Formats: sequence, C-alpha cells, structure tokens
Amino acid sequence: MVIGISCRVRNSPERMIGTYGTVRTMSTDRAGAVASGASGAGAETLRLSPTSFVVLGLIGLRGPSTPYDLKRAVGRSVGYFWPFPHSQLYGEPDRLVRVGLLTVDQEEGGRRRKVYTITEAGRQAVREWLREPVGEAFQLRNPAELKLFFAELGEPGNVAELAREQVRLHQDRLAELEAVEERFGDPGLTSLAHRLVPLELGRELERTALRFWRDLATENGTAGEQQTRA
Repeated sequence: MVIGISCRVRNSPERMIGTYGTVRTMSTDRAGAVASGASGAGAETLRLSPTSFVVLGLIGLRGPSTPYDLKRAVGRSVGYFWPFPHSQLYGEPDRLVRVGLLTVDQEEGGRRRKVYTITEAGRQAVREWLREPVGEAFQLRNPAELKLFFAELGEPGNVAELAREQVRLHQDRLAELEAVEERFGDPGLTSLAHRLVPLELGRELERTALRFWRDLATENGTAGEQQTRA
C-alpha cells in the first residue's frame, strides 16, 4: 500500500484484443475521435511476450505492485522455472499501461514509486493466454549436457569431474526447492497450495537429474580406476 499518492496517471484507451498475444490500442485524439486501423494516428500494436504475462499474472495474483515488488515475487516463485533478466520488470509495466492492460498510480513526492494495477482487459488477456495450447515441450539448454555430448574430444577425467560437479549443483537446487516447500507448504496456507504445484515438477526434475549424474559419476569413476590400474 502506498501512502501519500495525490495524483493518478491512468491510461484506459478503447482497445481491441485480436489474435492471441497481440493487443492494439485506439487512442482518442484531442477532438475526441478514435484513431483506428494499423496505420491510424495514435494506434499502437503490442505483441505480448512471456514477460508480459509474468507481469500481468503476478499483479493479478498479488494485487497492486511496484516493479521492485514484482522482482521480489519472481525471485520467490516463477523465477525457479522461468529465468529472465529482471530488468525487464521495470520497463514492461509501462508498455502494458499504454495498451490499457494495467493502470499506474505514481507518488507525487518522495521516491515517486509507480504502483501498477491490472485492468479487466488485462485479466481477459491472461484468460485468453491460459486457454491457448502450449504446443511444445519445455526447452532444455544445459551447458553440462552440451559438454557431455562433446566429451570424447576432451581428457579422460573430464566426464567424471563434470558429473561430480553436477551432483553438487543438483543437490543444492533440490535442497532449495525443498526449503520452499517447507516454508510455504503449510496445510493451513490453502490459498497457496495450487501455486506450489509447479514446485513438485521442479523437484521431480531435480531428483531425476541427480540420479543420472550420480550414476554417471560412479560409472566414470570406476572406469577411471580401471584405466589407472591398467
């Protein structure tokens, strides 16, 4: 809650939500006419990105938020499975204000913080996005797997060392996710239960990766010992 707000900056243009992920605004000029069409004066088309929906979704869940609030919320939630530059959280809300998916209140004095609130059009955009099929499995970009693929070009001990390093990293990651479960998985916090569902997928992925790298470390450690004895 922001104290001392005395001015409201609000953008609520007439809008059209057409194809999935695209919002076009039709802003009103000084004479009160509505500019329409892709080339009309004042028209703006915004392609909604995953970051757009992160911002809309978090504000929809937690209520009015500053960019700093969003940054903290990402670090405690979607950041575990959807990493992206947090600097985007400072520019994206203003883009969404321009097309009427958010409104903004700004402090007149002090730090002049901006507090963003989702509009009904913003909620509708999220609902449309949630209805759309994903159409692809999750993408995996793992430097460790890339090195594993080219391992035969390296030195004999590289794979064993890589595997041991990955075991440590996945142990740490699994412990971090389990700490989140312990902190927020209290049965009394029923309002958070459905938001913890993705956490279980993350834990299963970490357990699977941990088993894989442990087996590989054991296998390559044994092979290295045999080569040494030979």
